[in-house]
Amino acid sequence: MKIIFALLLIPLLIIPAFAETQTVSTDKGTLDVKLTYEPIEPNTQTKINIDFINPQTQKIQEHIDYSITVSKDGETVFGPIPLTHTSVGSVKIPIEFNLGEGSYSMNFNIEGILFQPIPAETASFDIVVGEAYAQPDPPENETVNGENGGCLIATATFGSELSPQVQQLRELRDNTVLKTSSGTVFMSGFNQLYYSFSPSIADYERENPVFRDIMKISLTPMLSSLSLLNYVDIDSEQEMLGYGISIVLLNIGMYIGIPVFGILKLYQFRKK
Repeated sequence: MKIIFALLLIPLLIIPAFAETQTVSTDKGTLDVKLTYEPIEPNTQTKINIDFINPQTQKIQEHIDYSITVSKDGETVFGPIPLTHTSVGSVKIPIEFNLGEGSYSMNFNIEGILFQPIPAETASFDIVVGEAYAQPDPPENETVNGENGGCLIATATFGSELSPQVQQLRELRDNTVLKTSSGTVFMSGFNQLYYSFSPSIADYERENPVFRDIMKISLTPMLSSLSLLNYVDIDSEQEMLGYGISIVLLNIGMYIGIPVFGILKLYQFRKK
């Protein structure tokens, strides 16, 4: 059974897992600020992923000048940092929430866009730290702050959470994988692994357009194979495992079998 779940991991690496996400508009509505982070424990450094989003295009807004302050009950635990510039519109900041469990305030002050000063705009977040203060899980298919988990890699690859590819992955996760207990258990264990590497890949995609294009080409066959699950009825654990293994084998054939076959044919041709 463990081997089967390990195999299922291969095509599901880009399916959205359940990170904590919040998106808030600045007080004047010029930008949306999005936070993505794993559940936070007190006195442990946590990396907060920050995206500045143009609400008109729903794409990352480049060249933002901003400052950040994090506090709890009026006591500052981070910042205020000096006015900082991000050229790619996304940044990852390590923060230690060292005043115990509870609700922390994270406040943004945005003063420039595209190298042009603007009247300061603010955005504020409440961040819950510690299991004792965590909110109960929402009912199935109900969203938190307008989102139901995020897929960092697919979003960075295709430019927006509203892109058809990201919506396809979200629907597959919610309407197929999570409909079975084995799928639910798998996704629960998968979250920790996925968010250990996906922020770095997503950040590099935003910094390197060539790498983003390579990822887009690489993910397209896998997305096509995963879409097959939308056309089958999965009503049992056995069917979930059966179709999952079939998708794994299909992807192994596409990503490993075909290239190996091509290399062998090329080798045989050169020997003639």
